[in-house]
Amino acid sequence: METSNDKAKKFGTFGGVFTPTLLTILGVIMYLRMGWVVGNAGLLGAWLIIIISFAITLCTALSMSSITTNIRIGAGGAYAIISQSLGLEVGGSLGIPRYISQGLAVTMYIFGFREGWLGIFPEHNAFLVDICVFAGLITIAYISANLAIKIQYLIMVVIVASLVSIVLAAYDGSMQIATSEALKWGSFEGSAENNFEGSSFWIVFAVFFPAATGIMAGANMSGELKDPRKSIPVGTLWAIGVSFVIYMLLAFWLARTASHEDLISNYNIIIDKAYVGPLIIAGILGATFSSALASLVGSSRILFAMGQHKVLPKSNFLAGQSSNGQPRNAMIITGILIFATMLLRNLNAVAPLVTLFFLVTYAMINIVVIIEQNLGLISYRPIFKVKRWIPWLGLVSSVLAMFIINPTISLITIAIVLAVYWYLSRQNLETPFEDVRSGLFVSFAEWAAKHTWGMKKMQQRAWKPNLMVPVRDLSGARGNFQFLRNIASPKGSIKLLGIESTSEGSKMSENLETLAQSFRDQGVFSSWTIINTTDFAKGVNYGNQALLGAFFRPNIVFLNLQQHDQYETELRPVIKECIRLEIGVLLYQSHPTALLGQRNTINVWISDRKGNWSLGWDIGNLDLSTLIAYKLKKNWKAQIRLVMVLNDESEKANAMEYMDKLINLARLPDTLTEVYVGDFRSIVSNAPHADLNIFGMHADLNFEFVKEMTEKTKSSCLFIKDSGHESILA
Repeated sequence: METSNDKAKKFGTFGGVFTPTLLTILGVIMYLRMGWVVGNAGLLGAWLIIIISFAITLCTALSMSSITTNIRIGAGGAYAIISQSLGLEVGGSLGIPRYISQGLAVTMYIFGFREGWLGIFPEHNAFLVDICVFAGLITIAYISANLAIKIQYLIMVVIVASLVSIVLAAYDGSMQIATSEALKWGSFEGSAENNFEGSSFWIVFAVFFPAATGIMAGANMSGELKDPRKSIPVGTLWAIGVSFVIYMLLAFWLARTASHEDLISNYNIIIDKAYVGPLIIAGILGATFSSALASLVGSSRILFAMGQHKVLPKSNFLAGQSSNGQPRNAMIITGILIFATMLLRNLNAVAPLVTLFFLVTYAMINIVVIIEQNLGLISYRPIFKVKRWIPWLGLVSSVLAMFIINPTISLITIAIVLAVYWYLSRQNLETPFEDVRSGLFVSFAEWAAKHTWGMKKMQQRAWKPNLMVPVRDLSGARGNFQFLRNIASPKGSIKLLGIESTSEGSKMSENLETLAQSFRDQGVFSSWTIINTTDFAKGVNYGNQALLGAFFRPNIVFLNLQQHDQYETELRPVIKECIRLEIGVLLYQSHPTALLGQRNTINVWISDRKGNWSLGWDIGNLDLSTLIAYKLKKNWKAQIRLVMVLNDESEKANAMEYMDKLINLARLPDTLTEVYVGDFRSIVSNAPHADLNIFGMHADLNFEFVKEMTEKTKSSCLFIKDSGHESILA
């Protein structure tokens, strides 16, 4: 079915990219400030400024070309490139400020047109000129991008004619100054605005550099190009090459045509020295009008693209199109923005933001290429390849240019981008395409895995509870939801392992995904998988065996003991295999009536050390018990009580000293201690009550003991076996 976007006329390389890009680069600075640049910097200095400016632009253009030949770029130009690479949040954080800055740019171009117009007709009303120009721009852009391109063809003819006027002047003998005198370094005397009190190379660079920032004009039309993968690289690079040659030759002509005094004091020097002065004035008017038109059309496309991706409020309205595929709703909003900024009448305070937002965008495009090049993903195979140093040079030079032009406003620009990103990151944007972040995170995880592989002893400080939870009864897993979350939260994870005989007609996958999503909504990462088998123990053991070689594998198996479980044939084989594989085990027995009670107190039962009271790094099967108790203490806001039962009364002092040392070295403040002497089973019945009792366990733990402890403590119980890779003392 044909959509409105299909009906929109598609443009080729020349009309869609080369023309708007070239006309934006050959702007008002070329006509009104190039002479001043040459006068201050000298021909050699001016050439160096042009080369540096275009080198920055060229690096970014090459990076942009590489990216656009690797993705299906949609509408929005640089916004689309960055969004599809780093996500909508990053794309929007640049797209929103850049859209606003392009609106400001349209207003500044309108003001520039007005100044040129008033130079011809000084008696005309300035505001009326602005309104007429704005009305002409919005009418052309609103009708269609096709009309805007046709208008730009006419403007191209005018600008070419103005350049021909300069060439004719050169042939007519305007270059009276000898080449040897022209080839010199400037004295940087400043301008009339500062009473010629001096300037510097970088100040002159800051004045000229905005002339080189027009490379996005063609890319902004990406959604209306026949073949953006081809047109954006070819059209942009040709526009840069042609404009670079024009600027270099124009600087040479000026240095040999006008005196030093004329160059620094007369902003209209090109008009005065050209063969036909009025053609230069027409070129100035054409350049400002063309730049305004390109910025208006481009900015409305950025807004339209953000509307399509639901980045902004009222996105459905912003994404609306006319019957011929024009984003007219976005155009209306953009027109309102421009008209509002026109009422300010003076944009000098915010003018630097326009250039700096361009530079931030350039920097981010180079960052995208750097990330893609270094991830080594097979999905990055651009048709247009660039050397690795190119995006780095583009990134560094863009950032340096920002702070050379205006350090204070550069910081403000970065702060605005970060603020918008902070806002968008909390909007839960749904990305309609896959971006490079998944590859970035996976590559970082792989890097971490490779660099920490074989460092088991050193991973104790980085220990987190990563639970595997076998599930065949969804009701039991749901019933333990908060308990599992409290063990894993905040940095642990939960892997749900569904065990069922067959997946045919089953809803377990759907239920496990719902449960995993609930954990993620509560701040605990969770994933799931299913093993089809009729043997519960084999299913769990196969899962553990398969994950044994993985770096990010579960380090604890959580077994929920329920009435229908066959302890000897289903749970004990799992416990034994976990011990063999060095995986921690939590066996949970819920009390039928007490459940987890008020969750105020946790008893951790410590076995009798029997004369071995030294506290080294190995404290027996106690590390995981105390770590789990600590996690629950934090999440429940509960209190831990260490309980020890001795056979020998004379060891009581040693036991108290041992527990005090343990509390100190394990950093467990406000922990209670109890030491008893006598029969273990009778003491358990009379020990202080707790909402959860934690016991150590071994491979031969029998079901009768589990049941007995639950009955005697009148609480839920957790039986724990260390993996050997935890340490409460780390």
